[in-house]
Amino acid sequence: MTQLTRPDGAVIYYEVSGSGHPILALASGGAVSGIERWQCEPIHPVDAFGDDFMVIVMDQRYAGQSRAPLTPFSHDEVLGDQLAVMDAAGVANAHVFGAGIGCSHALRLLYEAPARITSAVLLDPVGLDSSNTMDTFYNLFRETIRVARADGLSGVVAAAMDNPSFIANPAGGPWAQRLHDEPGFRDTVLSLGRETYIALIVDFRDGLWPWQQTCFSINDVSLTRIKRPILVVPGNDQFHPAGVAQRICTDAPNAQLFDVEACSGEPLEAIARFFAEHTP
Repeated sequence: MTQLTRPDGAVIYYEVSGSGHPILALASGGAVSGIERWQCEPIHPVDAFGDDFMVIVMDQRYAGQSRAPLTPFSHDEVLGDQLAVMDAAGVANAHVFGAGIGCSHALRLLYEAPARITSAVLLDPVGLDSSNTMDTFYNLFRETIRVARADGLSGVVAAAMDNPSFIANPAGGPWAQRLHDEPGFRDTVLSLGRETYIALIVDFRDGLWPWQQTCFSINDVSLTRIKRPILVVPGNDQFHPAGVAQRICTDAPNAQLFDVEACSGEPLEAIARFFAEHTP
């Protein structure tokens, strides 16, 4: 097991495979972006790139084998976790490969730490365009709040024990995995009180999905200031609408859009070529 402890007590789990120029792979999954989520994606970074690159995968602080305290979601903290993983792996700079919410994390890295990132590939970037609304992203948390109001915190714990996947079972809340695994943590949550827990969930939701920002992790003006090369593969559902990919490529000066129709929807070869072209 490879893990590190952050200043706020969060424990971050990560894995390193292969050798060569590093790729930091940031998975989909919203609040629970973790290594297992790569099994749901059309490209698994270890399988696809592990022969030619060092590939770093990680469980973000609320996912998988990582653990986080009872505090609201913060894109700043998640950025710090990712840089700390790079440091622990001895990586000065890396490509970044993001999927879903991992694209938002990648954009934050590109904006805040450009010296650490050589290039980025964004697969199905999550975000807002004219085809969806903030409700698209708030609905999971509405179920979390509903269960807390209807059944109290014992209902939240019971839901987490039944199924700790926040995506599949939002009733358990974003700390469902830790509630499932740690009796002491269950006691801590039960001691909060219903209204305190609900207020914490609202703050968590608003930290993860800031109001009306296209890519959530950075504001729209920041997109125009990202200079590193980016390849964007558009999504096609309500969480990952094509308009978000197009917006990134319009605003970021060195971003290019992968043409799904022209290439029959098979981006792997183009991604591998992009990483090779931008490897120092």
